[in-house]
Amino acid sequence: MDSMSGSSAMHERFLENLGADIVAGRLAPGTRILTADIAANFGASRSALREVVRVLESMGLVEVRRRAGVEILPPERWNPYETRLIRWRLAGPDRIEVLHSLSELRSAIEPTAARLAATVATSEQRAAVMSAVTGMAEHSRHADEAPYLKHDIAFHQAVLDASGNPFLAALAEVVAEVLCGRTQHNLMPRVADSTALRMHQEVAFAIAEGKAESAAAAMQAIVTEADQAVQAEDSVIPRFQGVT
Repeated sequence: MDSMSGSSAMHERFLENLGADIVAGRLAPGTRILTADIAANFGASRSALREVVRVLESMGLVEVRRRAGVEILPPERWNPYETRLIRWRLAGPDRIEVLHSLSELRSAIEPTAARLAATVATSEQRAAVMSAVTGMAEHSRHADEAPYLKHDIAFHQAVLDASGNPFLAALAEVVAEVLCGRTQHNLMPRVADSTALRMHQEVAFAIAEGKAESAAAAMQAIVTEADQAVQAEDSVIPRFQGVT
């Protein structure tokens, strides 16, 4: 079991390092590299390399060329909804721009999910939304820590699930990565913004009361406020390259 665990940890480090290098541009699009060279650079076995390359290929980051090695693909070929890829992009120098693009995506899906949830959510789903926002309020004085983040993720996931639309619900992990990224990269305030917290509560109550348009409007306000808060935080935090 120990050897398997060690092998798994090595595989994970290899995947993280190679994926982050591609996303950060240290391995430029169009670059072709031999699998033997990659294995030597990262100190990994060829079997481990093949598995990592398969994962990266599934994300659209690389393409295996027969007898020509591995080709790094351009960003337009990447699968933008891969959560690990989102994490790597949020660790890079274009973090704020990526978060803004993700906020635009959230603006397109989360108000719709809230509107639908107010119409079709079950009593259990409404209770899950309310429970999550209650947890946020309880931990609001430590909004940059894990317990608050846990409830924040649970809130947004509960709303997406309650929409009754499986395609919207499937985007819950994408939204979770956005929320994790804000916390991980010090873009959350120590104390939760009172207006933002109130808007989360408004969404929960609107869904509970079946007020579809109120739920959608409050959710749109949440996404807009989050985007603006990230821009404001970025203006006062020194920029660092790579992972912070």
